[in-house]
Amino acid sequence: MTLPLFFFYVFSTIAVASALMVISSRNPVHSVLFLILCFVNSAGLFMLAGAEFLALILIVVYVGAVAVLFLFVVMMLDVDFAELRKGVLQYMPIGALVGIILLLELLLVAGTFVVAPNAAASSAMPIDATIDNTRAIGQVLYTRYVYLFQAAGAVLLVAMIGAIVLTLRHKPGVKRQDVFKQVARGRDGVRTVKVKSGQGL
Repeated sequence: MTLPLFFFYVFSTIAVASALMVISSRNPVHSVLFLILCFVNSAGLFMLAGAEFLALILIVVYVGAVAVLFLFVVMMLDVDFAELRKGVLQYMPIGALVGIILLLELLLVAGTFVVAPNAAASSAMPIDATIDNTRAIGQVLYTRYVYLFQAAGAVLLVAMIGAIVLTLRHKPGVKRQDVFKQVARGRDGVRTVKVKSGQGL
């Protein structure tokens, strides 16, 4: 057994086991920690496959932001997951239908490699094999798909601004800081008081 094959079995075994623990753990904090472990091992599998860009994105974005955000939300909000799981059975038919559709799509994608193994290569953009994977992805994104890449960034920016606007609530009776009023205030806002020794205000 070669060393890459050994690490493939190690990473894949831990990833599958941690994924099962994510959905079977009773404690939601433990589920998030197992999710982080699954992401790390999946990044190791991407590194073995030569997709170092996807591995780093998985670590930086999912482990560094999404999973940690889940952990803080679960710990700070103290969500009652037992109450949320009471209505799971009524959504079971819809979930089964979505699962069957995803399974059929995966089977169709896997079947194309058997029927037409050169179908994906015929529509792919030729990439120079002498450069690394991250630089090749950057060249494709910022040359051929630059307008789509900028449009995706604009959509994410609009979504972020919309989420902030929708969640921002101005409650009446709450004092807020007005910087312009503070800067424009004169000296009348300060009063000098001479306090005798041993006496308070």
